[in-house]
Amino acid sequence: MAMILVYDPTAPLGEEGIRQASHALKSLTGKVVGFIDNSKPNFSNLIDVISQSLIERYGVKSVITRRKPMASVPATASDMKDLVEQCDLVITGSGD
Repeated sequence: MAMILVYDPTAPLGEEGIRQASHALKSLTGKVVGFIDNSKPNFSNLIDVISQSLIERYGVKSVITRRKPMASVPATASDMKDLVEQCDLVITGSGD
């Protein structure tokens, strides 16, 4: 009988763990939205369309995007710090 090795793809939590937002946004008007681009194909195309819609339809003030070097690694500490300091909402994305 052949042995099969199965890897757990779950990424470990960062030092700070996961924090849930203390309150939901009532509106996107005037807010800054951040995106973490995971470097998968087509994510940048998708985010261009979503960003335009957020600004035109929902009154988002601006959109900030930070690109990870590859999908399998976490965003850098400096990128995360920038997003936390500048954004009201951050969305991580996936393309393909």
